[in-house]
Formats: sequence, C-alpha cells, structure tokens
Amino acid sequence: MQERMTAFPEGFLWGGATAANQLEGAYQADGRGLSTVDLLPIGEQRWNIALGNLESFEPQEGAYYPSHEAIDFYHRYEEDIKLFAEMGFKSFRMSVAWTRIFPNGDESEPNEAGLQFYDRVFDELLKYGIEPVVTICHFDLPVHLVKTYGGWNSRKMIGFYERYARTLFKRYRHKVKYWMTFNEINMLLHLPFIGAGMVQVPGENFKQSLYQAAHHELVASALAVKACHEIIPGAQIGCMLAAGAVYPYSCNPEDVWKAIGRERESLFLIDVQSKGEYPGYILRYFREHGLHIDMEIGDEEILRCHTVDYIGFSYYASNVDSADPELQGDTTDGNVFSTIKNPHLQLSEWGWAIDPKGLRITCNQLYDRYNKPLFIVENGLGAQDVLLDNDRVEDDYRIDYLDRHFAEMAEAIQDGVPLIGYTSWGPIDLVSAGTGEMKKRYGYIYVDRNNDGTGTLRRVRKKSFHWYKQVIASNGASYFDEE
Repeated sequence: MQERMTAFPEGFLWGGATAANQLEGAYQADGRGLSTVDLLPIGEQRWNIALGNLESFEPQEGAYYPSHEAIDFYHRYEEDIKLFAEMGFKSFRMSVAWTRIFPNGDESEPNEAGLQFYDRVFDELLKYGIEPVVTICHFDLPVHLVKTYGGWNSRKMIGFYERYARTLFKRYRHKVKYWMTFNEINMLLHLPFIGAGMVQVPGENFKQSLYQAAHHELVASALAVKACHEIIPGAQIGCMLAAGAVYPYSCNPEDVWKAIGRERESLFLIDVQSKGEYPGYILRYFREHGLHIDMEIGDEEILRCHTVDYIGFSYYASNVDSADPELQGDTTDGNVFSTIKNPHLQLSEWGWAIDPKGLRITCNQLYDRYNKPLFIVENGLGAQDVLLDNDRVEDDYRIDYLDRHFAEMAEAIQDGVPLIGYTSWGPIDLVSAGTGEMKKRYGYIYVDRNNDGTGTLRRVRKKSFHWYKQVIASNGASYFDEE
C-alpha cells in the first residue's frame, strides 16, 4: 500500500507561465513579422476582432496595441529570469513567437536573429537550473498566413507548422525537454481569430470552417509529436486544454446531460490528441449538424500513432450549466466561457468563479479520462494590485487564492493523480490576453505599466513573491501535514 506523501513529488516543476505575445514586446525587432496578436487593440474592438470580425490586416492609426511593447521582456529577460531564479523556479513555461522564426510563416529558411534570441533565453534559464517548458504556438500566427491562405482553414498550414516545429526541435534539442503543441487548443472554437487566424466571411458556413481548422491543427499537432520523438529522444510533448469542471446546476438528469455536453465541446480535441481518434459523440454532432470534415488518406493513422505524452491544462474557474432556460440569464464570465453563476462560490473582480476544490475535481476527471501525467500550466488570480509606499504590494488575496488551490492540488496527488508540475499564470505582470489590460495583474512581480502604455516598466517584488519562494523551497511540504 502506498504511504501518505509528505511533500510534492521529487523533481516537481514549480514555476510560472507566460506567452511571447503578452510579455516580449519588440514586435518589429530583428526581423520579426506581423502576428495576429499585433492586430488586437485594447478596447471594445478587441473582442470583435478576436471573434474573427477583421476589417484590416494592419494596425490601425490611433489605436493602442499593448502587445507591441508589452513589458519588454525581449530586452529585459536577464533581469526577469534572475527574479524567477530568486524565487527558486524549477521551470518556466514560455512560448516561441512564430513570426520571430518565420516572419511570414511560409519561408523555406528561418530567421537566424529570432533563433538566436531564444538561444539566449534558454541559456539564461539553464544557467539557473530552470527547465524551459515551451509552447510552440500560443495564440499567435503570422498575419501573412491569414491573408494568403485563410489561417488554419487551409490544409497548407499543416506543412508550415510542421516545418516551424521541426526547426525548433533541431535547434533546441539540447536545451528544451518539455514541449506543448498548441495553447488552449479548444479556444479556436470560441475565439477563432486568436486560436486559428480565422476571419468570418459573409455567406460562409463558419462552423464548418472552424471544425475543419480544428482537424488541421490536430493533424499538425500529431506530426509535431512525431517529429519531437524522432529528433529529441526522451523529450516530453503534450497538448494544452483550457479546462474547468462543468457542474450540473441540479441533479435533474437533463442538467447533468447538459453539463456533460458542455464539457465535451472542449474535451473532444484532447480526446483526439490523447487517444488518437475522434470520439463517437463528436461524430454524431457532425452528422446532426451537417458538418463534413475533409480528411486525407493517412490522417487517421497520423492521429492514432502520434498521441501526446502528457496533458497540459489551464485552470482558472469551474462552470455551471442547466437545461432550464430561465437560469441562462444569470451568468458570469470565466476565461472566455460564459457560465451560470454558482451560488456556492465567490467571484473575482473579473467575474471568474473562485473554486479551489474544482482544481482537484478537474485533475481527477482528466486523469480518469486519459490516464496520462498532467501538468497544470496556468492558474492564478487576476486583480488590481496597488503599489504602496516603500515599493510594497500587499497581495494577500492572491496568496489566499493560491494557498487554497495548492492544498487541493496536494489532495489530487494523494488521490493518485501524477502531476509533473505547476506553473502559475503570469509570474510577472503582463498584458491580459482577453482584455489587453495591464491592470488585471497576476504576477508575483509588479511591473510599472498602465493600460494606456505609460509607466517606467520598473519591476517590484510583491508580498506573494516571498510567499511563493517559501512554498517552492519546502516543495510544498506544508500541504501534506499529517492530519
């Protein structure tokens, strides 16, 4: 019989998670091409564009695009990584900007200046013993591929992505052991332009196009898994899901079935990446909605033979669904997904349900479903932190949030769930993917930057910085105290 654990597993990858387009800035430096995220301004138009309603493929005069400078990690990475090392990070999840490596996306040869930048970043991380965890595509796509080919609706994208992925594997095979193919792949169904470079065209069956794009991403993901295993023996490559348990509002069987259906909307993509085939429930959905997915000969074999090694996922909130139409009006938002309010939970400043127990539930559900190791690669609390006198940020609310989630994470481990690591979202304040704001802060490190782009970009340690440092130093031992 397995004995009760007294700390997180040896080698547990504590750390933080970021995305290139939310912290690097320097959007035109050293040959970098224009990315889809560079067309997302702060303000009302941001969501409209994210949904695929795009009027121009160029930044518009008079609009402010926070990704263009972000927090300037491109020039300040040494300072920031030193702070991560001070906290004791064992890992740092980051993404590579596709347009730094292939500015247009369809070139035959990569941009050497972009490759050298990530060489420097990886070397700096490894200098401190921090394991890079790299997302190949995190909500950014060369704009040229959208203009010329229509984004992931085009089959040609598979080849462009595979060339890009193989370039990364070959270049960084001695520096990076952990990879993920697509960030929150299920988001392409909810934010088509961000997730797949999809632009809505009048008269088009957009739902058909979205699921076709999803198939192309799934094949590309499987080919990346194949390439990674060939080029870097012993490497681990996973998928990534925007996760969160969906609770039925009541024990009414109709509510239960509605909740199951809501979960399946996202899980089918991970089912394919993990199990190697389309599940029966999504094939029924395609039939009943008149959707036909064009597959080439060999696609099914590619999906079947090249499944992921682990399941990466983000967890910010749980969701609630019901078959009762009268309940559909009392909703809140959480990481894009609109959900019925849970009367048992408090909400964050941005309306996200705070549900630590939901993290344990989600871990158990995913492991029961896939029987693969899990990696919690995003979790955290967005809040309006205030910089006080003497460079203090008293973010006790964040400490409380994380403390309660860590306790449930420890319970999931006791349940037998194999967790590779935990990288909290935004260890340093960065641009919000959803709203483009800076005031929605997640970090342990405060960055002097405002929503309008003003500020010195000075870095300041928050109270949570010192708290997280202690958690890592003890490997979370306090969460395994004997009862």
